[in-house]
Amino acid sequence: MRNKARECAFKIIFASLFGTENAGAFRRSVYKAFSLDGEDAAYADKLVELVSEHSAEFAGLLDKYSIGFSEKRIFPADKSLLMMAMAEMKYVDDVPDIVAIDEAVGLAKKYSTERSAGFVNGVLAAFLNGGKQ
Repeated sequence: MRNKARECAFKIIFASLFGTENAGAFRRSVYKAFSLDGEDAAYADKLVELVSEHSAEFAGLLDKYSIGFSEKRIFPADKSLLMMAMAEMKYVDDVPDIVAIDEAVGLAKKYSTERSAGFVNGVLAAFLNGGKQ
């Protein structure tokens, strides 16, 4: 189960939007707080790196698929979840798209606003139906 790995990756991606000093120490503290094993930590690292490497691409995709909201206007928590799910959907072959969407929606319910789950689901469904391009 990669639930904890995704939650940790989300927290790290979210923090990176605000520029974190000593990001390595922050990452280690998040992993420790969630008691991640090596496999889950490696998966969380993979998601964080994918988002970092493709952040400009994901910003463009958010502009394309979040109708009525520019990428700059999306709540930071929602933006982090959307970019993480897009990274999984586009670059991780062993995760079904529906799982990536479901996990992002679940984290939106836990960490964002009341309306965020529907927004995240809608943007990711549009991304999926648009051919993930």
